[in-house]
Amino acid sequence: MKNFLEITMVAALLALAFVVYLVRYVLSKPEGTERMATISRLIQQGAQAFLFREYAYVGPVVLVVAVIFTVIGFVRPDLGLGWKTAVSFVAGAIASLLAGFCGMTIATRSNARTAHAAATGGVKKALDVAISGGGVMGLSVVGISLLGLVIVYKVFNGDPVVVNGYAMGASLLALFARSGGGIYTKGADMGADLVGKVEAGIPEDDPRNPAVIADNVGDNVGDVAGLGADLLESYVESIIASLAVAASMSFAVAVQPSPDSLEFVRAFPFMIAAIGVFASIIGVFYVKLFAQSDPQKALLWGTYISAILTLIGVGVYSWKFAVPFTLGGVTYGAQGPFIACVLGIVAGMAVGIVSERYTSGHYRWVKQLAERCQTGPAVAVVEGLAVGMESTALPVVVLAIANIIAYKVAGVYGVGIASLGMLATTGIVVGVDSYGPIADNAGGIAEMSGLDPKVRKITDNLDAVGNTTAAIGKGFAIGSAAFAAIGLLAAFVLSAGLAGERISLANSHILSGILIGGMLPFLFSSMLFRAVGRSAYAMIDEVRRQFRTVPGLKEGKEGVYPDSAKCVDIATRGALNGMMVPGIMAILAPAVIGFVLGPEALAGMLVGAIATGVMVGIQMANSGGAMDNAKKYIEEGNFGGKGSEAHKAAVTGDTVGDPLKDTVGPSINILIKLMCVISLVLAPLFKTITPLF
Repeated sequence: MKNFLEITMVAALLALAFVVYLVRYVLSKPEGTERMATISRLIQQGAQAFLFREYAYVGPVVLVVAVIFTVIGFVRPDLGLGWKTAVSFVAGAIASLLAGFCGMTIATRSNARTAHAAATGGVKKALDVAISGGGVMGLSVVGISLLGLVIVYKVFNGDPVVVNGYAMGASLLALFARSGGGIYTKGADMGADLVGKVEAGIPEDDPRNPAVIADNVGDNVGDVAGLGADLLESYVESIIASLAVAASMSFAVAVQPSPDSLEFVRAFPFMIAAIGVFASIIGVFYVKLFAQSDPQKALLWGTYISAILTLIGVGVYSWKFAVPFTLGGVTYGAQGPFIACVLGIVAGMAVGIVSERYTSGHYRWVKQLAERCQTGPAVAVVEGLAVGMESTALPVVVLAIANIIAYKVAGVYGVGIASLGMLATTGIVVGVDSYGPIADNAGGIAEMSGLDPKVRKITDNLDAVGNTTAAIGKGFAIGSAAFAAIGLLAAFVLSAGLAGERISLANSHILSGILIGGMLPFLFSSMLFRAVGRSAYAMIDEVRRQFRTVPGLKEGKEGVYPDSAKCVDIATRGALNGMMVPGIMAILAPAVIGFVLGPEALAGMLVGAIATGVMVGIQMANSGGAMDNAKKYIEEGNFGGKGSEAHKAAVTGDTVGDPLKDTVGPSINILIKLMCVISLVLAPLFKTITPLF
């Protein structure tokens, strides 16, 4: 199909048109009482202020990298790097920025409206507003990223080095957005919970707690804006991984001599993305129109329907337009890429289902974890970590099998297509994931506004479902990260000219690189954990100070309000200071290893980082999700309910689990892909230099 770029652009514009519809729909709903509107505005202002300051910190890094590309182009024009790559790189960063900002802007305006809908219309109305707000994030991600990618691809004639720059820009901003937002939200959350619920014995989101507004701001900058940047990066790199492999390997003419084979392998990733956009829009409509009293069932079926429609659409396209192709001297059947896409979708759903089982309060793992909380916080934490570790087994086996089959049916190109198949329905996956923080915010606003406790029960139910759907979304992201990183790694190996003994396990540089790469996710995680700890320490100190020095605050005296702005500022400074060092390490690691030890060691480093990063990402995401929902399961009245010893232990476990699932776990998949795409972009340079060792 020769007009695949035009079709993809239409799909992107349709996604953005649907975003406009959802925005108008959300804003047409009432915010409730003046108190609810005021709290919502405070959250809006805090979230917006953080994003602007974050972008001010990251902007110079983006400009420095763009300048470096431009200088390389002048010094070594033969490498293909230059101002075009710099422009593409900046475009990728801007796309990520815009998607995150759009989604967060509407999410912070959906929270009070969701609370009011819960108060006046029950679960269905509240879910309708929340999924509409989340849908803005989801469709903004696919619409903006696809539109930008098509423009870059068309303007620069599909030059692989230039297009790879777009992925690198999206990855760079995503790493800072996800890690910075994660540090913010968990520093604030830990401060609010440990002093408020554990020490002071006041309810969650109590208006007396100075850290509550910062906590609610964190839900948006971490789990909406950060999540949006994260999944946008995953989505873009899933497409570009396929394009990179296609461009890096010599495509011979197919079995029947025709240029259609080359056109097909270029068009297929774009068409999968376009079909996924249409399917995601239908999935969001399904949740809005057919949700009844079971929000989890509605959200999961919306995701499954989108996946099924994508399979049907891609199958029809492949049946009509697919042709055999030759890749690296091996000829693959016409339907090989479609089979790889099916594998990706099925593997993604399998990883998501496993994540749901291990993190949902409906299944034995979370129930058993809640029961163990009766023995104290230490056992709660140990059991929560064990749940997450166990949850890595099935997803990794599924990913390994899918990777082998995808390679057999379509080579390394098939591995990239499998990654894209996983994230073809990113619109609905991100929309469902983003709905969770909106529901969480709605519960906080209901508590702080003094609404009927029944409203908080509705929003808590929606929030618990949100934790499970978030775990599913993280499973999709980490699984696709593994596939995309493998595809990018293969493209790097070819671009750097590595073959034979240079890529053998007998090569000491390869083995050394594997060890270094295996260490990096742990070092990166340590930096983020410490940043969360520092931010939480400062937050706890400030909350204690206000409870101690502000007369009548802890007692809830009328007219006495906490200084929430101070806590927002502490969380902001902690996040911005904490994100810079790990982010810069992720940027420099591939360059340093490539220059010092050479491309062989860099290839080994990427292998080691992928192997440990996937495990760490899955384990932390699911441990945190299980701990959170174990707390909510107890709060429903099980094992003593709120205020019991089991509940206190579960709160401690949840506090430990929060940075696992919302800061470190989601950032790991960005780390491994960012290092892979930086290596791929710089491969022409590494190919021509002599390493120091």
